[in-house]
Amino acid sequence: MNDEKPLLLFDLDGTLVDTAPDLVETLNRLLADHGHDTLSLESVKKMVGDGARALLERGFTATGGPAPDMDALFGTFLEIYTANCTEHSRPYPGAPETLARLRDAGYRMGVCTNKPQAPSETILEDLELMPFFEAVAGGDRFPVRKPNAEHLLGTLELMGARDKAAIMIGDSQNDVASARAAGLPVIVVSYGYTMIPPGDLGGDVLIDGFGEIPAALEGLITA
Repeated sequence: MNDEKPLLLFDLDGTLVDTAPDLVETLNRLLADHGHDTLSLESVKKMVGDGARALLERGFTATGGPAPDMDALFGTFLEIYTANCTEHSRPYPGAPETLARLRDAGYRMGVCTNKPQAPSETILEDLELMPFFEAVAGGDRFPVRKPNAEHLLGTLELMGARDKAAIMIGDSQNDVASARAAGLPVIVVSYGYTMIPPGDLGGDVLIDGFGEIPAALEGLITA
């Protein structure tokens, strides 16, 4: 890489914020309303990463079959979840402090997530993380989303930096696949939501805590 600092693109769920507790509450509320069994937190963590609609579909399939009207159910899910998405969700340990350190070091940062735009912005605002980011691109911001490279490149374009060097930081197969398709290095966190062991995702660097990001970046930049 050149001497200019790369832009940093962060996934949200399972990378910046532990959102699973609020996701499971909303999902279980709708499952119970439709006569389905509820799901454990750990099982729902493995369903996160492809957006709210996919989470709903997986939740209902895992508990007996699809909902009768997924379009209506999806709208209800978003309404309930957006109103309650920071009841239990919290930034991962060290995230606010590390983001401040990265900002002070001159890094420009954005969020690229398959979570819909509205709850993504609500979470970042309520948890006081929004000031760190120049752009937020939820899963419905563009016609495509991760693992499509254009979701990442579109986020960079929102930052006026589509052709600049960048690094993706995430926890899932979608994060790695989209980064590879966009020609970007990727840092994988080991503590997130994935059905594939983090070490098998194929990232350039695997870290165990958010506070390890600055050192990981230095390693990538000087490599």
